[in-house]
Amino acid sequence: MSEIDNGPAAPRQTDRWLEPGPTNAQIVYILYLAGLVVGITGLIGLVLAYINRGKAEPWVATHYTWAIRTFWIGLLYGLISCVLIFVVIGVFLLFAVAVWYIARCIIGLQAAGRGESIKNPKSWFI
Repeated sequence: MSEIDNGPAAPRQTDRWLEPGPTNAQIVYILYLAGLVVGITGLIGLVLAYINRGKAEPWVATHYTWAIRTFWIGLLYGLISCVLIFVVIGVFLLFAVAVWYIARCIIGLQAAGRGESIKNPKSWFI
């Protein structure tokens, strides 16, 4: 028996998560948060953000800029904290960097869920 050809298959709802948009931006933030435990998922989120930043609507592009900066600034703060572990203050700074990183991801998730842009995507703080 042969299958009946009904024409091109309709795109599945799950196929949209790779396209630039609010769903993809939320995936990037979730990958960042998972990266605190798994590690490599943060890099996957970074790649998705770089790939989609130029293709997205302006308000979504602010999320990609925010996410990219969150990754790199968090890495910088984390490395500085690791160096300062020898002075003991680095342990506290690592905790502060983790809180900062999580807060930025949650702020981004909430704003993307509401369909809002990030007000100052080039900020170093929250």
